Amino acid sequence: MRTVIFDLDGTLADTSADLLAAANAAFGLAGHGAPLGPADALTAFHGGRAMLRLGAERLGLGWDEDEVGRHYPVLLDAYDAAIDTHTRLYPGALQAVEDLRADGIAVGICTNKPDHLAEKLLRRLGVRDLFGAMVGATTLAVRKPDPAPLFHAIAGVGGDPARAVLIGDTETDRRTGRAANIPVVLVTFGPEGEGVARLAPEALLHHYTDLRAVVAPLVDRS
Repeated sequence: MRTVIFDLDGTLADTSADLLAAANAAFGLAGHGAPLGPADALTAFHGGRAMLRLGAERLGLGWDEDEVGRHYPVLLDAYDAAIDTHTRLYPGALQAVEDLRADGIAVGICTNKPDHLAEKLLRRLGVRDLFGAMVGATTLAVRKPDPAPLFHAIAGVGGDPARAVLIGDTETDRRTGRAANIPVVLVTFGPEGEGVARLAPEALLHHYTDLRAVVAPLVDRS
């Protein structure tokens, strides 16, 4: 079966504001100021620990990885409590997913977001039932860019890796596709914008209205 697997943060939904707010909340609970702002959206899409490292560096805290790890659950709790305050699907994303399904293409999610948070966010956004599989950071013992989560998501929707495509927004997604030998489409409306072209994906997506046309030659390649 033809299959399109989506990353979540920065690909289907702009979650950066809520992620950054959670990181700042973690610093606040530790007795510090709020070091992160909207310009740090790209770091937000690289995960909670990346935000904590950047914030700690700016605050001159000298945190090692053990200290980052100690504050990570605090960040997750703060994010869980306000997961969709500012988060929205990117324009056209909902219709694009529905169009793929109408074309008989299976769709799933493969994200490095912890499973319970990804499931919660998808439900809050009202789109969980559209996806036949949801593979998160804690589904398997490994996560992207290891190809196993992507293969697991494809299998979860009854798909064929030879007719699958990954839609993403970062180098992590590009590396995942390369490891799996599966084409990658990178969106240009995320925080890196047109800069993702440097990663030489099989295609770029500038707006979700173009998704059908962009993925068609990739899922029909065999």
